[in-house]
Amino acid sequence: MSVEITEAMVEQFSANVLMLSQQKGSRLKMCVRNETQKGKAAFYDRIGAVDPVKKVGRHSNTPQIDTPHTRRMVTLEDYEWADLIDQQDKIRIIQEPTSEYVMAAMWAMGRAMDDEIILAAVGVARAGESGQTSIAFPVGQIYAANDGTTFDNMSVNTLRGLKQKFDAADVMEDEHRYLAVGSSQIYSLLGDTSLTSADYNSVKALVDGQIDTFMGFKFIRTERLPTVLAAESYNADFTDGSVVAGTSDTTGFRKCVAWAQSGLLLSVGEDMKARITERDDKSYAVQPYVSMSVGAVRMEEVRVAIALCSEA
Repeated sequence: MSVEITEAMVEQFSANVLMLSQQKGSRLKMCVRNETQKGKAAFYDRIGAVDPVKKVGRHSNTPQIDTPHTRRMVTLEDYEWADLIDQQDKIRIIQEPTSEYVMAAMWAMGRAMDDEIILAAVGVARAGESGQTSIAFPVGQIYAANDGTTFDNMSVNTLRGLKQKFDAADVMEDEHRYLAVGSSQIYSLLGDTSLTSADYNSVKALVDGQIDTFMGFKFIRTERLPTVLAAESYNADFTDGSVVAGTSDTTGFRKCVAWAQSGLLLSVGEDMKARITERDDKSYAVQPYVSMSVGAVRMEEVRVAIALCSEA
């Protein structure tokens, strides 16, 4: 079994198992499109916008307007976890730890699910008839947080920049929009002097653990968002937030992800499944086991945007 179990022995004089601080499962799963799949890969088709043509006269030929038809591919990633609890350990600790082990594993699986969604949001999407085409995240969908004179953390000005990207692309306004941020971004928003008292209370609700909405985005707090790597070539303008390919001047900036719900897809081959069995090959130790198979993909680039936030 885990070598850490000795920390829970009777000599510690504690009758309760303390679950250390951690994210309790997935926070993003219900904020994206959910699908199920069988097989290693699945394909999801997309229909693009079309335009009509004016009729040129009476009895004119019927026009043929080809409807854009594309697809995205999702591949599954398999996750598993297991541990052992010896029969002798059960009589040496005050509380049966099996259920807590499984709970910790399920929470870990949920976090891994979020990692797959975040990677799909900011990474490469697979497209084409058989997934042979790689679609990198477009720099045009990236906004560098700024106050007009320097790079900044999350602010009302940055939220306006993100909202403008969605509105300019005619992303449906009746679709839920989400924004994943970290504690640093919430801290920054709470100190934004441009917020009114009513707006302040709306953002302050995030600190109290509530999911609230501001400027059309429902906030999701997560500490799992990546930062810009030195190898990434983003050249940003701190006067208007525009980003182009070039020498990176945003290394270390936090990638806060905004998306419309249908813009990201989570495909589940097998949802989280837990088993608890005895291992006769391990002196009949109890083995809790948890597994899942999931994958994610970005369905449309204009439905996802990134705010690069300086946490300096």
